[in-house]
Amino acid sequence: MTAFWYNPNIHPFTEHQNRFEAMKKLSQEMKFPLIVVDGYDMPAYFRAVAGNEEDRCRYCFRLRLSKAAQVAKENSIANFTTTLLISPHQKHELINEVGDRIAAESGVAFLYADLRKRYSDSRHITKPMDLYRQQYCGCLYSEWERYQQ
Repeated sequence: MTAFWYNPNIHPFTEHQNRFEAMKKLSQEMKFPLIVVDGYDMPAYFRAVAGNEEDRCRYCFRLRLSKAAQVAKENSIANFTTTLLISPHQKHELINEVGDRIAAESGVAFLYADLRKRYSDSRHITKPMDLYRQQYCGCLYSEWERYQQ
């Protein structure tokens, strides 16, 4: 297994860095390689979703999963997937649809698995590691929605 970090959707920058540090710590603790796209490509995220706020998840998933497929192909990795699949809050049908479309375009297989039943397991594994856990999906819109409710 190889992990990949590319999350230009996460805002603010301090939230991005908290999550990135947690990912680096997890990869070290669990001893798996981590490929990181250098920089914080926030403009790419806003270009992808601007004017499409109602369907922003589709554009966000496409941006991030496309990059994952590209990096997988460049590194001779046969498959790509996403950690979003463990979240009970994510749109699994949409993730699968976008992932399958990118797989067809890129020639790299998308692996879908409904991991929501394992969500509490993930919390039990990461809590003793004292890993940072986010309180919203990461985008500015979801943070705003979180505080609106």
